[in-house]
Amino acid sequence: MTSTKGMKIGILTAGGDCPGLNAAIRGVGKTAALKYGMEVYGFSSGYLGLVNGEFKKLSVRDLSGILTVGGTILGTSREKPFKHDEYNNYVQSKPEQIKENYNNLGLDCVVCIGGNGTMKTASKLYEAGINTIGIPKTIDNDVWGTDVTFGFDSAVNIATEAIDRVHSTANSHKRIMVVEVMGHQAGWLTLFSGVAGGGDVILIPEIPFKREIIKNYILRRYDEGKPYSIVVVAEGIKIPLKKTENKRHISAGAYISDLIQSDTGLETRETILGYIQRGGSPSPADRILATELGAHAAQMISEGKFGEMAAIHNRKLISLPLSEVAGKLKLVPDDYPLIQHARSLDTCFGAKL
Repeated sequence: MTSTKGMKIGILTAGGDCPGLNAAIRGVGKTAALKYGMEVYGFSSGYLGLVNGEFKKLSVRDLSGILTVGGTILGTSREKPFKHDEYNNYVQSKPEQIKENYNNLGLDCVVCIGGNGTMKTASKLYEAGINTIGIPKTIDNDVWGTDVTFGFDSAVNIATEAIDRVHSTANSHKRIMVVEVMGHQAGWLTLFSGVAGGGDVILIPEIPFKREIIKNYILRRYDEGKPYSIVVVAEGIKIPLKKTENKRHISAGAYISDLIQSDTGLETRETILGYIQRGGSPSPADRILATELGAHAAQMISEGKFGEMAAIHNRKLISLPLSEVAGKLKLVPDDYPLIQHARSLDTCFGAKL
């Protein structure tokens, strides 16, 4: 194996924040410095730091005491350096600026921690001649190629606790309570928190719902002496809109709440959890996963496995080409076992089997 002492690596966190980012930074940085003798630099505000050359050398002391802390000590942004402007050119030649800063600092690799967009950019940077390694994170759990992303378990815990608390209000007031959960176009977070929180109706983007099925299900429960129901809704479900309506101003939770009250005549209220799902200290499971993926990324650097993403599959740490990950979404399959098990408990997904 080639000596790694004196190698210089960069770390950045891009996209939305989520629990476990600091644990991953720590996992990469400490392993790189202590085990492989590498110099570690942290870039601020995601890819924006690479573009502007904003970085700080990270010591082992800088990386201590951050395992349990939410957010990211490096900051983040949604900067997309390969995004085209109105003239179909890269804005201010940002990829060229990144390459110049990369070479001037004498970096051997940049570890890019983020979700789908981050992995896509990391893949393009590798194609442009910059050594990159990806680490997948997102509460949505929708990064292709890994069984799970860190941030997901923490978000499931938060959303489940919220659903638990809504139960008592629903029961006290005999109301239908709708809880909207994050996840973009993937239903993983809604499915897991919905099942864990005992949701009666779970609506995810992957399963198109029919309002008649939801109506009949809730009225049947009412006739059976169950006057309240918990409806867990993914933010990314498809909402049929009139030409005059703007989807940006109609939340999935509000839409489903209005629909249920209109169809059933039962009092219905919605709760939108929003960014609370992304904040705070990571769960123990996410701390462990982020640490493992971070340490694995440092090992990948030592082995020269550039242009790849650290991942976990069947409880084993693996790596796969970023080119295979870029542009893909991991969605909930129709035949996913948890859906089948929930249906056997009379959970409604708004569609027939």
